[in-house]
Amino acid sequence: MKKLFRFGCIIGLLAFCFSCATMKNKNEVQGNVESVEFGKDGYTATVKTAKNDIYLATISIINLGGPQNYKVFRTGDQVSLKGEIWKTDTEKHIKVTEILSAK
Repeated sequence: MKKLFRFGCIIGLLAFCFSCATMKNKNEVQGNVESVEFGKDGYTATVKTAKNDIYLATISIINLGGPQNYKVFRTGDQVSLKGEIWKTDTEKHIKVTEILSAK
């Protein structure tokens, strides 16, 4: 019985490790800024990826952890963003929690 329990734990641990490994980069968006629309607490940047997907990136000081991490993008900037991604029927969104790079 102990061997069966240990075997089950090992299989469960391996499954967990592989599932986490496949999630890598699932919450990142890379692309070019197409437009910027300023709001009350930050702005929304429209980002077009290499696969021609359009993401509406919500960027605010609060979500980035403070003004030292906040950056205002301009149209044409190449960006790499990390955050919480969700989709509606017609749009893809990302609530940016980290700016990985911007050029």
